[in-house]
Amino acid sequence: MKLADLGDVRLHYRIDGPDDGAPVVFANSLGTDLRLWDPIMPLLPKGLRILRFDKRGHGLSSCPPAPYSMGALVTDTEKLMELHGFKDALFVGLSIGGMIAQGLAVKRLDLVRAVVLSNTGARIGNADMWGERIAAVQKNGIDSLADAVMERWFAPDFRATPDLELWRNMLVRQEVDGYAGCSAAISGTDFYTTTASLRLPALGIAGSDDGSTPPDLVRETVDLIPGSKFEIIRRAGHLPCVEKPEEYAQILTKFMRDTGHI
Repeated sequence: MKLADLGDVRLHYRIDGPDDGAPVVFANSLGTDLRLWDPIMPLLPKGLRILRFDKRGHGLSSCPPAPYSMGALVTDTEKLMELHGFKDALFVGLSIGGMIAQGLAVKRLDLVRAVVLSNTGARIGNADMWGERIAAVQKNGIDSLADAVMERWFAPDFRATPDLELWRNMLVRQEVDGYAGCSAAISGTDFYTTTASLRLPALGIAGSDDGSTPPDLVRETVDLIPGSKFEIIRRAGHLPCVEKPEEYAQILTKFMRDTGHI
């Protein structure tokens, strides 16, 4: 376990792979920590240099007072990548992580050579929806929303397995301020115009049963970027890297090869 002091926040991160490996950065979803990517790690090509981290208010990172801005989350990621020499990286972002990917690619094309926008959108939901969710969490805790979140995160097959409890536990053990703070960041973000300015290799990944960012939203977002690709994973919800890790890893590996990253 390692902690990076970035000034106003300290981020827990993990780096795997050789120093000279092709750089890949993973940014996870609201309510999860860097373990979100554990199921696909053994399935990726050998020799990659992989950076994973807990965004502010999540996992083992520090939790500044809410609310947060998307700009702050992008800057956190930018500083962490610079600190460890991650340049010209393939950036894989899921949900809010995909929003961070869009914002970072617009700001720092020297850091990001290609993006995977997984289960995300240029805009997700609306201010009223997020306002209600933030109020509910602050009043009644994350547990009050957990069952509804599980329905959006996972398809019925996965929800019938004992593993569901692992992910529900991960969700409810996040900091209330961290969840509320990142929810506010999503609420205030509309990247339609900025993402449409991007010119880099891009891949969208959607889950057919995603109740948070449906396939049409993911497709609409990646279609903003000329030449982008789109893949849909059947019988998967908002976290297909958990439900269908083999298929998810195959899609990522093909994109790495198609773009010359490996």
